[in-house]
Amino acid sequence: MFFNFGIKDIIDILLVAVILYYCYKVMKHSRSVNIFYGVLIFVSFWIVVSKVLEMKLLGGILNQLVNVGAIALIILFQEDIRHFFYELGAHEKANRLVRLFRAERKSNVADEYRYDRDIIFPIVMACLNMSKQKVGALIVLENDIPLTEYIRSGETIDARITQRLIENIFFKNSPLHDGAMIVSEGKIVAAACILPISHDLDIPKEFGLRHRAGKGITSETDALAIIVSEETGNITAAHSDQFRSHLTAEELENILMKGRF
Repeated sequence: MFFNFGIKDIIDILLVAVILYYCYKVMKHSRSVNIFYGVLIFVSFWIVVSKVLEMKLLGGILNQLVNVGAIALIILFQEDIRHFFYELGAHEKANRLVRLFRAERKSNVADEYRYDRDIIFPIVMACLNMSKQKVGALIVLENDIPLTEYIRSGETIDARITQRLIENIFFKNSPLHDGAMIVSEGKIVAAACILPISHDLDIPKEFGLRHRAGKGITSETDALAIIVSEETGNITAAHSDQFRSHLTAEELENILMKGRF
């Protein structure tokens, strides 16, 4: 067997190692790393029993568990699997490959600027005003991936974007101020929406629940989230599982125009 070991086998081992390492990184961020270790131990034990020692009875039982376990793992790690394929499809090189097969190509202006100033200006002014008054806010702007399930979790607004409406939604005594406001197709479609919370341990301690919700939605979708801190008044943007904090009006405007960093 040693002499049959060639370059193809080396590539095979390296690819498996890369996949396992990437799975480990994804599990570590989602706090499922202990389950990942357990699966590795079980698979290693199954290989030793079935392939090396060739125990027929115990090997047969483990084979059945593996067949059922594959479905169980898909159910157990459905969020992590979805996140894996989203990152794979959202990669810059993957996006370039997809554009090659598109029948219609957007203009350079459309690629560079996603939202127009009629949408951006009220959001920027509302965020600046709420920042001065230390009013907490979480605004999510939909991009290519629909946010339908999160929109349904809140109260339907379906209104034109205005500075006064945004500030009224996040007013401290407003019944809608606790959740997220979602912007889609140039309108405020819903408020008080429930978003997934990120449990990433690398999030700075000064960031609160709104920031964790902002990172949660941007790690699962390509949305852009704007967070105004109730404690400090700082304006933070979240996109592609990353933060940009202490934004000025100009920086916030540029990020909103592009819909990304």
